[in-house]
Amino acid sequence: MQNSLEGITVVAVEQAVAAPYASSRLADAGARVIKIERPEGDFARNYDELVRGQSAYFVWLNRGKESVCLDLRSEADREVLDTLIASADVYIQNLKPGSIEKLGFASADLRRRFPRLITCDISGFGEKGPYSHLKAYDLIVQAETGLCAITGTQQGPARVGVSVCDISAGMTAHSAILQALYHREVTGDGTSIQVSLFDAVADWMNVPVLQNDYSGYYTVRAGVKHPSLAPYGAYRCADGKYVIFSVQNDREWVNFCEKFLKQPGLTRAPGFADNMERLGHRAQLDEIIERRFSELSCHEAMRELEAAGLACGRLNEVADVSKHPHIRKVQVGTPEGTIETIAPAAIFNSEHLSLRPVPALGAHTEAVREEVLGRLRERAASA
Repeated sequence: MQNSLEGITVVAVEQAVAAPYASSRLADAGARVIKIERPEGDFARNYDELVRGQSAYFVWLNRGKESVCLDLRSEADREVLDTLIASADVYIQNLKPGSIEKLGFASADLRRRFPRLITCDISGFGEKGPYSHLKAYDLIVQAETGLCAITGTQQGPARVGVSVCDISAGMTAHSAILQALYHREVTGDGTSIQVSLFDAVADWMNVPVLQNDYSGYYTVRAGVKHPSLAPYGAYRCADGKYVIFSVQNDREWVNFCEKFLKQPGLTRAPGFADNMERLGHRAQLDEIIERRFSELSCHEAMRELEAAGLACGRLNEVADVSKHPHIRKVQVGTPEGTIETIAPAAIFNSEHLSLRPVPALGAHTEAVREEVLGRLRERAASA
């Protein structure tokens, strides 16, 4: 399964996070991914210097790719790119709006020239609409989609702690490209795909939007408590550690009251009988729950919640996650040596995962130029 896309060539004129996420997953599956970088490199190479002098973002999202530096203002380098695309299966780009068209590589034009080509354009706000011309970064899209408005606490909104808009757009693009590859296998036809950060996260916002549109229900910012289920959140134990647990249905509510709180009478008490009542009386309910947690250590609380049949977990710090007994890590080569990174989520046939290295800037430029030159010679000879 690791080589399921072997034989597929992807040309990615990409930068930052969204497009590199999509192409990195294709590379993990065995596709040849030719990453086109500016002569100075993808600016994500310089986001930080925290992984042996390298960017954490870059080493995460660019393993298994070939780095080719081209100056697309140069006619000769544009010819190199054009030759690469002519024999590619997939073309991905996420430059700022209008840039790729000015360079002569608009997806619509490429699709007319190469009917089997799958093109994927990733942007902030898409190709149509009043915001389509705007540059957009992750936090801007989090704010525009309302994600920030439902994230944070009563004191104010917050950003989700990772680049969730970029990642969701990359995930969407990856799944769409796989769908298009299957479509081409069946029909022989390529596909034009457009994915925007805004659309990707707007889709994820369906629950709060539907609740608001049809019932006027406003999703309140609840910190590490669930905005529409109660009880569901983080509670401080006697040893200062926090445990999160969830009640999802009436059976779990009964078990929670009887087995954990030791208060069976609370089950049908006024204000607590069903989820909507509990949401309306969350402060009172939290006082009862907090008293019980204050009597138990984190370990004891986890043990009793599990015995009651409830889902629960610890409120871990990042350092805790790195050492988590359930975490899966894999080794990846980088220009500055081998590092350990969290493994991709999907596990195929219990296979041991082996990931190709992260490329140095321009590591494959000369080899690819020679490859292109050979193709041009063959083309000229057969003309």
